Amino acid sequence: MLLDFDKLGGLKPFLIGLTALVCLFLILPIVFIAALSFGSSQWLIFPPPSWTFKWYQMLFADPRWLWSALTSLKIAAIVTVLSVILGFLAALGLNRGSFAGREALRALFLTPMILPVVVLAVALYALFLQLGLAGTTVGFIIAHLLIALPFSIISIGNALEGFDKSIEDAAILCGASPWEARIRVTVPAVSHGIFAAAIFSFLASWDEVVLAIFMASPTLQTLPVKIWATLRQDLTPVIAAASTILIAFTILLMVLAALFRKGRKA
Repeated sequence: MLLDFDKLGGLKPFLIGLTALVCLFLILPIVFIAALSFGSSQWLIFPPPSWTFKWYQMLFADPRWLWSALTSLKIAAIVTVLSVILGFLAALGLNRGSFAGREALRALFLTPMILPVVVLAVALYALFLQLGLAGTTVGFIIAHLLIALPFSIISIGNALEGFDKSIEDAAILCGASPWEARIRVTVPAVSHGIFAAAIFSFLASWDEVVLAIFMASPTLQTLPVKIWATLRQDLTPVIAAASTILIAFTILLMVLAALFRKGRKA
């Protein structure tokens, strides 16, 4: 191979050290925020003078934090289902269609991944004010769906490219309708792409803060918005506890995705 790690000679220690530094750069902030969430000080002081679960008790005892977390879960779950369904249909049309403007339509679907989120948020906020959707659950879902849908189209589209369509055609020849063949043959065959689409769609909604700030209202806030609003008012370690839970849930989903891929390879 052109780049064989065992033949890099003196570059090996440099690359190993560089990789370690990058990993530390990514991991240390997570470790710090988790440590602060268990600190006994009422301020965000590192290292903590002692350890306590007090901030987690306060977090779970406050209905406003619990309501924000449930709101995030509800919106993310709905967005995930819609994103996977619409993403599958869109990927199916983009991968198998032969109509004029197909590549332009593909680029349009992927625009939310390229466009700065704050620009998209301002545009949606202005539109939703006119439509009466600002500060509503429907507005949240539509806004989050816009940024989640590209992940579904890419993940499911890549899975469809590796799928042999002749298997689906064989099912049709055996008496299945076109949509029955797609649901009973194609969907299971590209389940790894659908699972990846679901994970990324959920995380895109679960972690989104910029769009959520514009869509939020005093009575409707997701967990990232609640963290941001509390951070502007008071630097309490409860914020660190909420952030740690947010990060832990994200890591759990990524681990499940990795185990799913590993199981398929096995």
